[in-house]
Amino acid sequence: MTRDQMNNHYLSPVEMMAEAENFALSKAKKSSVMTLCLAIMAGLFIGLAFLFYITVTTGSSEIGWGLSRLAGGIAFSMGLILVVICGGELFTSSVLSSISWANKQISFSNMLAGWGKVYVGNFIGAMLLLLIVTSAGLYQMDHGQWGINALNIAQHKLHHTPVEAFALGVLCNLLVCLAIWLTFSSSNAMTKAAMTILPVAMFVSSGFEHCVANMFMVPLGIVIHTFAPESFWHQIGVNQAQFSDLSIHQFVFANLIPVTLGNILGGSVLVGLANWAIYRRPQIKAANLHLITTTTQIQSAKEISMNNHLNATDIMNSKPLVLRAEMTTAVAIDMLLDNQLIAAPVCTPEGHLVGVLSAHDVMVDLWCQDYLPPKTQTVAELMTKDVIAIDAADKLVDIVEFMCIDKDKLYPTTSMGIATQFTSLSLEERAKSMKVSKPHMLPVLDNGILVGVVSREEILTALRPIYGERVSIVESPELQSA
Repeated sequence: MTRDQMNNHYLSPVEMMAEAENFALSKAKKSSVMTLCLAIMAGLFIGLAFLFYITVTTGSSEIGWGLSRLAGGIAFSMGLILVVICGGELFTSSVLSSISWANKQISFSNMLAGWGKVYVGNFIGAMLLLLIVTSAGLYQMDHGQWGINALNIAQHKLHHTPVEAFALGVLCNLLVCLAIWLTFSSSNAMTKAAMTILPVAMFVSSGFEHCVANMFMVPLGIVIHTFAPESFWHQIGVNQAQFSDLSIHQFVFANLIPVTLGNILGGSVLVGLANWAIYRRPQIKAANLHLITTTTQIQSAKEISMNNHLNATDIMNSKPLVLRAEMTTAVAIDMLLDNQLIAAPVCTPEGHLVGVLSAHDVMVDLWCQDYLPPKTQTVAELMTKDVIAIDAADKLVDIVEFMCIDKDKLYPTTSMGIATQFTSLSLEERAKSMKVSKPHMLPVLDNGILVGVVSREEILTALRPIYGERVSIVESPELQSA
């Protein structure tokens, strides 16, 4: 498919859900510094959009209340367009990471920590813009009418009851996150920008409350009320005491806290988790997953003198990457690549093993699909369900033999002990010449629950002390000068 075809292709709601999952998980992958910087950018973008709104609605009373607010709402949509196209981190859209939490890809504490970093960054961005705007004296534009418009907007936001502010916050982020959701239907930048305009215009023109916009808008009113010179008040013919309720305490408790809580509910639950419950949860329940609770019996056939006290628990990786059956293939591959792995166990949220996804599974499927896999494909559709697992108590020497020796080829006899093949090769020569196909990674179970994995790397690490102390290699002068 060419780039032009991709840009003109609109995704179905199910495919949009897959895009939303990638969007949500991408937020958890960013570093704290990157998240904070992008959040500061988003705070600036939303503040700039509110400057546009104030300018558009100043002195427009003669065109009617509704049309004036519609014009302001369309102008304000510039803020979300900048966030979407430029990649800013906005708190009200970051709450969609609740999808990753529902998919068990991130913990609840990690989700809250991500929200917190974005919230702080948005506030810093809003304060930086407020400092610049105040220094520029924009409130004096149109003979002070710009400033009085900003004051009236800020004051109006403080006159809601806590219940009203919360409800208006819910309605606001319902529309903001729906606007973000619409952008998942296309990869074309112009289409994404157009998708955001009407939902944003509706929430702004209807007076719904957006916590990040309020981080800039209400403090702007407070700053104008506190620092504007007497000449400003004389110019607009308004008594400064009329706006005495514009205070930080009133802003935080009457507006910011209830609006933020409403934004969280509107975005994370009514959009993120609602769509997850409609499109992803049924797929999870419908996946016919067979729990793997039994382990393969392994026992060494050779007597050895090596210390035999180490078992799977001692050598395993106890914190392996674990995939979920309901994950999309793209997300699972990204997780494998990020962790430099070629395979990982697939488990239920309770820790029961249901399969293993490997690079081999992915490559075979791509070949069968002519390299055009469906975007909604999940790990459950690709993973190997016939999995060899070992017990946590299995000994290292038994695991080594199981991974590299085929007993049927090494000892070609029937169950009665009668030889089925005669050879002049010694036991060791037969062992070195045989071709054995065994997994490179073995899940480790304890009472039917995955507790770790053993790969050839863990085995080699455990066997290394047999060869003695590590030797440091010093290059000769001739090699260094070559």
